Amino acid sequence: MRDASGDRDMRDPSGDRGEPAHRRFHRWRRALLAGLITVAVVAPLSAAARPEIPSPPPATLPRPTAATLDEIYAANSANAAEAARSAAAHGDTHRAAADRELAAPTRRLLTFDGRGPGRAAEVFGDLAHADHVAVLVPGSDTSLDTYDRFRATASALRRQLTATAPHGTRTAVVAWLGYRTPATVSTTVLTVGRADQAAPHLRAFIRQLQGVVGRATTVSLVCHSYGTVVCAKAAAHLDIDDLALIGSPGTGADTAAALHTPARIWAARGQDDWVGEVPHVRTDLFGVTVGFGTDPISPAFGAQVFAAGKGGHSDYFSPGSVSLTNLARIVLGDTAEVTRD
Repeated sequence: MRDASGDRDMRDPSGDRGEPAHRRFHRWRRALLAGLITVAVVAPLSAAARPEIPSPPPATLPRPTAATLDEIYAANSANAAEAARSAAAHGDTHRAAADRELAAPTRRLLTFDGRGPGRAAEVFGDLAHADHVAVLVPGSDTSLDTYDRFRATASALRRQLTATAPHGTRTAVVAWLGYRTPATVSTTVLTVGRADQAAPHLRAFIRQLQGVVGRATTVSLVCHSYGTVVCAKAAAHLDIDDLALIGSPGTGADTAAALHTPARIWAARGQDDWVGEVPHVRTDLFGVTVGFGTDPISPAFGAQVFAAGKGGHSDYFSPGSVSLTNLARIVLGDTAEVTRD
């Protein structure tokens, strides 16, 4: 079967190969609207299940430069330790443990905010002297409570970069949890609202980061799932080298050119990623635009599509995977070595 744009052959579990494209589109549209009704009921219940967690405001930090990194790391570590004490006093042992781990002296936090779901940006490697930096932007259901899962992806990419980079080449990875991610079961995950809110924060962060590393360092955005929507919204105002979209439901843009970025734009999806079954459409519902449009791995979008292997939605950073190998090559600028789909 082809997707809503008619661009890419996909599996056809319903056996509707002979169904006209316009009928498939309307069938998918009805299914999407039905799903919205369901999550509109479920989301408020799931959102109400967890109370807000008290935490001190973020630490006052100096302007980020190579010379102030250690001071920034220390201030954020102290703030995370204070947040752990507040969470423990509130009776939230899970959050207290997460904050306590982030406060460890071996961790390098560029930013930290323990309030609500929480925000953080953690560095893996020597940022001040890196030749290549990758910034990871996560998708839905990522918070300080689930941060270990996100951190594992950053650690895996950092290890792959270290193993792949030529001798003497220095790399760093930044895990950027800088926005309130939508819940997977919610109406917000189907619109660009959270991405619109997040984009200015990502732009500001990347500019500060470039002030630390300097112009000679390449900066790549590696964006997963709903994070690809965030990166697409921010891309037009960023001077970055590469933008990698993995497991994307769409970006809200019809084409790669519409992102208005000088960066090389890459896209990939694992063969077992459920996002491949999501209809790549946009439709108006009660004055709100729902869905994200063109499939980023379709020819119509115009990205450079790279191989991601047989993995599912959470497997792009699995050690030894095709996708992780290719992501490291992209970050290092070894574009000729990237395997294509």
